[in-house]
Parts: sequence; structure tokens; C-alpha cells
Amino acid sequence: MVEPPGLDAPLVTAALAGRHRGRAVARLAGLRLLLGVPTVLLVAVGVFLLAAASPFRPVYQYFGVGIFSASDADIAATERALGLDGTVGEQLLRWLGGLLGGDLGQSLSMRQPVAQVVAERLPWTLLLVTLALLVSLVLALAAGTLAAWWQGGWFDRAVTAVGHTLEGLPPFVLALGAIAVFAVAWPVLPVAGLTDAGAAPTPEQVGRHLVLPVLVLGVSQTPWLVLHVRASLLASLDDDHVAGARARGLPERVVVLRHALPTALLPFVTVLGNRLPELVTGAVLVETVFSWPGIAAAVVTAALAVDFPLLAALTLLSAVAVLAGSLVADLTVLLLDPRVDADV
Repeated sequence: MVEPPGLDAPLVTAALAGRHRGRAVARLAGLRLLLGVPTVLLVAVGVFLLAAASPFRPVYQYFGVGIFSASDADIAATERALGLDGTVGEQLLRWLGGLLGGDLGQSLSMRQPVAQVVAERLPWTLLLVTLALLVSLVLALAAGTLAAWWQGGWFDRAVTAVGHTLEGLPPFVLALGAIAVFAVAWPVLPVAGLTDAGAAPTPEQVGRHLVLPVLVLGVSQTPWLVLHVRASLLASLDDDHVAGARARGLPERVVVLRHALPTALLPFVTVLGNRLPELVTGAVLVETVFSWPGIAAAVVTAALAVDFPLLAALTLLSAVAVLAGSLVADLTVLLLDPRVDADV
């Protein structure tokens, strides 16, 4: 291949490698999109068919106790207005057509369009989940790195024991324990709602009410991450390039943080993406315990109220979030690790 005049060979090689990796990223994103669309469609159809097979009639939830005084004509008119008339196939096609057009239906329990419910609650869930993920990352990286660095010491044994213990502890148990400590025994933090009763949602109010839900959700997701960081870093410390760094007389701090840790963190990105479904599940439990007005708490409300339109929309949203998290994790590994085959 003829090099362009005035450019060094390393620069040309780096430019070509960057261009090739950019094509690989676009190819991977396109492939995941092609696979993701039918996956979401299958989830949508499955959720609708499960709802159709349920013995509950959604119109009963809409009327409540008023169903006993409603006439057959009123019930039929309401079913037509809500898109509940016709055969299952007709309802499915009507519902899928609405999804494609951005119409998610009407929430039967909240008496609002589902799109409005999602728009009002989603930002609060994103705030909670983002902060909890940051807490989990900081705890996992700090504790996992120190545990591997001081392998066999008291800190390593404590981190390993606590990590394995928390793996089997549901988030709602942590939430109840946090409430017992910080609201009952030592009442320093609020435990319910977005703000105090009657208070405006100021940053100070929201921040105080966020502390416990964020800490509980973040700590609940930490055990798997911290144990993976520890195991991955221990394996990286045995690599040849780390042994070479030690042979050159570099300080142990430099060897661990600049040579071993970057290599150990590459598979950690994939693990982090795979933990997204658990993060969604944990958010549902934490928002319910702390009465946080997010989208995850609406899942419980929709399930208890047999609110099929809202429950279906939230299920689809969760499926999209899981697929997006997996894609972001794989793209990050592809961009950061030159050893990954770009053609995969």
C-alpha cells in the first residue's frame, strides 16, 4: 500500500485502524438494532397475549365499584373507547399500530395517558438509577482493587465475606434495615416520598430524600461488581506485562493502578452491562419501599391494579433498557480493547 506523502507510517496505521474500528462499531450497532427490533416486537406480542389470556377484564378496573351500577351500553361504550372491543387479533393489531404511532394507550388505574405517566415518572427513576450506579461503581472499584492489592489480608477477607453475604440479600431487606437505622434508631434522614409533606421539590428536599434510596440501590448492586473486580485484578496481576513492570522496578502502586487495573476493567464493562436487568428489578423494590415516584414504582401499581396498558408499556421500556445497556457495554469494550476482534 502506498503511504500518503508527508505522513509517517505509524500515523497512517493508526488512522486506518481507527477507521476500521469505526466501521466495526457501526456494524455491531446495526446488527444489534436488527436483532433488537424483532426482540421488542416479540416481547410486545407476548405481553399482550398474556394480558388477553387473563381472566380479569380491564374495564372492571376502569369503573371500579361503579361497574355494579353501570349499564351494558356504558360498559360497551367504554370498551370501545379504550380499544378493548373486538377479537384478540383485532385488539393486538390496534395496540401495535398505536405503539408505532406513539400512542401507548390509557392507564386504567391513573386515568392518564400512559405516555404522560412515563414522561412524568421516568426522570425521577433515571436520577435514582444513575446516582445508585455511580455509588456502586465507586464502592466496587475501591473495595475490589484494595482487596486484590492486599490479597489474604483482613480487608480482603472482610470484602469477600460481606460481598458473598449481600449477594443473597434482597434489596428490600437492605431498605428496611436502612429505615430501621436511619429513620427509627437514628432519625436523621427521610424515608418516603420525593419531598416532605407540603414542601416544594427543591434540590435540597429532593437530595435529602434521595440519600437512602440511592445508597440502598447502589449497595445492593455492589457485591457482584466488587467480587468481579477483585477476581479480574488478581488474574491481571499474573499477566506478563505486569511481571515486566515489576521487573523494571516500578513501585507497586504504579504496577497495580497503571498496568494491572486497566486490563482488569475491560471485562468489568461487560459485567456492568449484564447487571442492568438486576438494577431495574432492584429499582422496582427500592422505589416501592421508599415511595419514590418513579417509573419502577408504577410497575407495582400497574400490577396490583391489573392495569394492562401501563404494565405492557413499562415492560417494553424495561426490555429496551436491557438491550440498550448490553449494546453500550459491548461497544465500550470494542472501543477500549484493541485485542477484541473488530469483525465480530
